[in-house]
Amino acid sequence: MLKCTTHPVTTTSVINTRLKLGPLVGRLDSSGSNSTIASPNLGPTLLSPAAPTPPTVSPCGPPPPPPGITYTPASVSSIHTTAPGLQTREFTAEEAYARRYKPMIMVSHSSRDSSPVSVSQAPREERRANSRGIGSWFPLGYKEAVSQWWSSLTPSTAERNVLGYVPYLKEATTSSPELSNPTTLNDPHGNRIWRSAVVQLSGKNRALNEFSIERVGEEEEETLVILHGYGAGLGFFYKNFEPLSRLPGWKLYALDMLGMGNSARPPFKITAKDQKGKIEQSENWFVDSLEEWRKIKKIENFTLLGHSLGGYLAVSYAIKYPGRLNKLILASPVGIPADPYAVNADMPEPMDSTVANEFTADQEETTTHHGNGSASNVSADGSLNSENKKDKVGAKGTEGPRRPMPGWFTWLWDANVSPFSIVRMTGPLGPRFVSGWTSRRFNHLPRDEAQALHDYSYALFRQRGSGEYALPYLLAPGAYARSPVINRIQKVGRQTIRPATETTPAVREAGYPVVMMYGENDWMDVAGGFAAKQKILRTCEKALLDGNRTAEERERENGGAEVKVIPAAGHHLYLDNPEGFNRAVTREMKETQGWMRKMRGLIPRV
Repeated sequence: MLKCTTHPVTTTSVINTRLKLGPLVGRLDSSGSNSTIASPNLGPTLLSPAAPTPPTVSPCGPPPPPPGITYTPASVSSIHTTAPGLQTREFTAEEAYARRYKPMIMVSHSSRDSSPVSVSQAPREERRANSRGIGSWFPLGYKEAVSQWWSSLTPSTAERNVLGYVPYLKEATTSSPELSNPTTLNDPHGNRIWRSAVVQLSGKNRALNEFSIERVGEEEEETLVILHGYGAGLGFFYKNFEPLSRLPGWKLYALDMLGMGNSARPPFKITAKDQKGKIEQSENWFVDSLEEWRKIKKIENFTLLGHSLGGYLAVSYAIKYPGRLNKLILASPVGIPADPYAVNADMPEPMDSTVANEFTADQEETTTHHGNGSASNVSADGSLNSENKKDKVGAKGTEGPRRPMPGWFTWLWDANVSPFSIVRMTGPLGPRFVSGWTSRRFNHLPRDEAQALHDYSYALFRQRGSGEYALPYLLAPGAYARSPVINRIQKVGRQTIRPATETTPAVREAGYPVVMMYGENDWMDVAGGFAAKQKILRTCEKALLDGNRTAEERERENGGAEVKVIPAAGHHLYLDNPEGFNRAVTREMKETQGWMRKMRGLIPRV
């Protein structure tokens, strides 16, 4: 019989409550629909002023709240607003009980068409008026580009410069006094240290660049592992490392995937002739190295968080290596929806896509809250409403516009000419070419941080090509998966760990939560996340009704899925709205820790 249990509610960047029907996990809003509710009370990055120049405030201190909004940075007991179009409501205990969740603050828009709470648009219009000409696309001058190319930082130095913006944490070295005297760390959230290492793998020129944070003097209960997206590096998570390492009992790792970031870059070779074999070899290139790293670090189980391509590969890892994950968090994952042109090798490549928004979107626009979260697009069972199908989900932000892809773009993609190949080919003009992306990607950040990230990006992009060449084997032009995640997501958490023998029964996974997060202004299609959620929940329901399951398997059952939309964020939600993203991930970490303690018998089972 399905049972309902309630879970505590906290005010996060995404205010929500979990309804758990055995393993079936969903989200409820104030009307009882299964969804995620976006709150305007998100701290300083929810509504960021659009300005032509970066703010001059210190990165250590938040800017003032938007006009009409007041908030408390820690525990929020109520929400006050004088902004038009917003209203607050606090449910009574009776109302909360009727909806099977505890009393909480809900914030909703009085009308879908109400004016968004934002600052003046004049700076953005001024910027658009001045954005004519090729100089606006590549703002770094020729002289500056050649100078940066000539005296460019090493990749490791550029990475350390970015990590230097992580507050409180101290680096652990062999001569570091912090190891012998933890009280000298002066850390308000406990004694934490970080390490940077290169972990050697088997074979020639195979190693993973690793960044880790540990809490000194505490027992390590749980582990969080973070994977970046295509061509990126662990340094882009610099705004997440400190907040995500505050929970006692957790150790955090961030990895550069093999052939990317500052990891080793061995030659990428594919020997398979058929498309299925090419996909499998390309995925194994990454997931096999992750599993080898796990064995070297002697990590039994962990929570895996992957962004974009890292999310796609996290699903591949979960299916190939069962029994290792406690939770899977996919941040704007690529490759979930199925596109017939991408899957069928006999058909032409897709003709349009939203991927162009990665290079053309202005981050000051992306990090502005438009007040259109996903809640109004979701029905009670978590699916999209009939009037808000996939092509309408992103009408005002949750999916970027689809643009036709020119023939030369498709040709370059299929020829495996990556954007990083162009950076390397342009030589002294490489920094100028990279500035076309970094000037838009980081223009919502303080000037010094944006410059550090530009240097870091160029240092990574100019390195020898390796793992980047897996892209056309995994994705068709426009970032459509050749092996869509939607066709195999139901296998996650449902694999056989150890086959049955003559004397012992088979050991199977009992499911674990899969959390998919998207930005409010994400160019990735959130409809794919809702479709994946429904497929997972149907698998969970089938497992619950399976009469062949043992009592022990039923007790361990923890499957479920949910979709979260982070306000004022795009595809890089971890950097666009780090406060909101960190709160959402922290909530998932707390829940995982509580479940694992229950399974270990550390707290009473209900």
